[in-house]
Amino acid sequence: MTGTMLNSLDLKGRPQDTRIVVAMSGGVDSSATAALLKSEGYDVVGITLQLYDHGAATHRKGACCAGQDIHDARDVAERIGIPHYVLDYENRFRESVIDNFADSYASGETPVPCIECNRSIKFRDLLATARKLGASALATGHYVASRRLSDGSRAMVCAADADRDQSYFLFATTREQLDYLRFPLGDMTKQQTRELARRFGLAVADKHDSQDICFVPTGRYTDIISRLRPNAIEPGDIVDLDGRVIGRHQGIVHFTVGQRRGLGIASDAPLYVVRLAAVGRRVVVGPREALRMDRIVLRDVNWIGDGALDRAVGDGLEIFVRVRSTRAPQPAWLRTTGGGYEVELVAGEEGVSPGQACVFYDAPSGQARVLGGGFIQSATAKSATARAAARDAIARQSLVEAMRG
Repeated sequence: MTGTMLNSLDLKGRPQDTRIVVAMSGGVDSSATAALLKSEGYDVVGITLQLYDHGAATHRKGACCAGQDIHDARDVAERIGIPHYVLDYENRFRESVIDNFADSYASGETPVPCIECNRSIKFRDLLATARKLGASALATGHYVASRRLSDGSRAMVCAADADRDQSYFLFATTREQLDYLRFPLGDMTKQQTRELARRFGLAVADKHDSQDICFVPTGRYTDIISRLRPNAIEPGDIVDLDGRVIGRHQGIVHFTVGQRRGLGIASDAPLYVVRLAAVGRRVVVGPREALRMDRIVLRDVNWIGDGALDRAVGDGLEIFVRVRSTRAPQPAWLRTTGGGYEVELVAGEEGVSPGQACVFYDAPSGQARVLGGGFIQSATAKSATARAAARDAIARQSLVEAMRG
């Protein structure tokens, strides 16, 4: 019976008979993950990915997967006594993440490269490598958790530490990947992780956290875009909501939806970037109320909720969505439309930007289940009257369901 029991990672077998590959970035989170699993007796193998030319990033605060971080990961592996390998993924990272990042900005979007890195590099290429090494699972230091469902599959849920939750960046994880992935830090706080690293004597216990855009050595993403996509830096007009020219700009990549500062125009009232039009190179500005959007058209939708997506959506599925990593989930309807999917926000949301993710949850807070999500293709606003009617419809539907329950 011992061989069929579930261990601490919810896998069959004893830890010493279970090989686990840990993705080690050189930071405290992945280092603590490797040390914890090693202490529990697992056959741990550490892998660090070299994702870009690390020469310029060495010793730079916020660097990830390059330079000093690779050395830190190697030192941690030596300290806890596990084999450690560095894999050169520079070409794959450049093609899948950096090039897409530049193209997205050039088209007037605001991309989230960490999502693409997780989807295309860590949870696809690295996961395949872990399987080849005979590992039963790939473990990471992400702050998100997974739970076994009654049918044996796994669900992704938000981290116990809401301030560290990284579910927004992992919405594109597939069901098959979830079955193979493990997130040992999902039920810990950041402080507990650092204390764990200190207990294991890891030099990275107090190391700073990495920045989101790890491949920008100078901290100025426009430097990379101007080198890879020079046409994205061409000047154009700043126009108001009626299309009147009120200023000039030096490239739409310098702006994001919701931006107020640095517009370079004089106005009696505050103006915000409402929309970026790559065709024509126009930056559209307006008052803050013009930022509120109600309907979001999605692309590349990934569903990890129960059953098939179309069946789950039906005539409309009540969910909660997060449209920026720093925003709280808001009530919304998910619907099918014209062969695709769209989200109708009950109360609207400001600063909805194409290129960002719209992530689905089954609850507005706590360790809510992640149902999937998609990338924002476009967003539109509706009248205040229509917005109020949508809120009333949600309230009526919730009341009916409560009475039935």
